[in-house]
Amino acid sequence: MNSQIILIQKIDALLPQTQCGLCGHRDGCLPYAKSIAEGEEANKCVPGGQPVADALANLLQRTQLPAVESVWPVQQDGRPQRMKAVIREDECIGCTKCISACPVDAIIGSGKLMHSILTDLCTGCELCIPPCPVDCIDLIEDTQNLLTDADHVIEQNDLRTRYYAHIQREEKQRINRKGPVVRAEIDTTLFAQFANQTNNTSKIEVIENTQQKNLVYDAQTTIELAKIRTQIKKLEKQLSVREDAKKQALLATLNQQLNTLQGG
Repeated sequence: MNSQIILIQKIDALLPQTQCGLCGHRDGCLPYAKSIAEGEEANKCVPGGQPVADALANLLQRTQLPAVESVWPVQQDGRPQRMKAVIREDECIGCTKCISACPVDAIIGSGKLMHSILTDLCTGCELCIPPCPVDCIDLIEDTQNLLTDADHVIEQNDLRTRYYAHIQREEKQRINRKGPVVRAEIDTTLFAQFANQTNNTSKIEVIENTQQKNLVYDAQTTIELAKIRTQIKKLEKQLSVREDAKKQALLATLNQQLNTLQGG
């Protein structure tokens, strides 16, 4: 194992593993750890606060910098107030968008059924809040006792393992996924590289799509694809009620355009 990988692992071990993306690395703590090792400032971990910023500076033998401030007040241990998400269950419509957004699988439920958050597992990352179409998720203060340093290590190891398991499941579903991706694209290859070199995380296998290309579209193409899909759905609905030769021909043309844009 080379020295750069060892350094990244040491940095990652100090990060809280909330996978919140507030540091600017939307797919988790490990990408930020890698970027820190490559020279990025080490004071951007919002949930870690000043204690984590100082610990990273000491590890890297860099000048200590003020931690990026949280919107929450500072606790006695120097970290921002720990928060937990809760669902107002009587308002939940069971859309499942919060489930796929949670990086540590702390939300349970099924389509069109009420969801619940396992508060003991929730990291307060807030990633479940933006995709909720009915705005039924609140953040409340965690009233549990402050964690000791040893408690933080145990929690971080557990959250890391849960996130890696989440990544593997997302990777298996990625090829056949329908609909929008709620979370940012995850650099599965990076996580697989590190997961497969340690014994205390879930192993990650990168799944190759042998049926079709895994295309990445620019913004203009993405918008055009969305417009065509909307037109197709509208026509299909109309044709299910009444046959129309012109609309059938238009539907065939739109499907051909969609296939061409998708690289088919």
